[in-house]
Amino acid sequence: MFGTTLLDRRSKPERIADQAWEQLLSAVSSAGDSVRDVARSARRNGSGLADDATDLVGTAADEARRRASLAVDALAGRRPALPWSMLIAAALAGAALGWAAGTAARAAGSRLRELDEIEFVDVDRPDSPVGLDD
Repeated sequence: MFGTTLLDRRSKPERIADQAWEQLLSAVSSAGDSVRDVARSARRNGSGLADDATDLVGTAADEARRRASLAVDALAGRRPALPWSMLIAAALAGAALGWAAGTAARAAGSRLRELDEIEFVDVDRPDSPVGLDD
């Protein structure tokens, strides 16, 4: 009760200053929360970018190692190994295309034989205007 009467007796500029101080504290507090949220999201995004950069650098390092190994082999006079997996894949693809082409050719050939076996029948037309039936 004593506090309420004390606050009531302050002057208007003091009350306005207190309200402004409370609003300032509230704004600073909410700004701190939003800054904390932004920092948290930046940390998450930054770690994602760092992971992507690490993957990219790792890939580049692997490629550099592979090329260096090929260069050392070339300088030593060793020939590169045959890419057996590529050769086998090409052979299988060629066999599949050959089988498909052969099947299509057989189907087209059987259709042509069916067309050759069509029998044409001559029909007499009694009232032909052209006179082809004579």
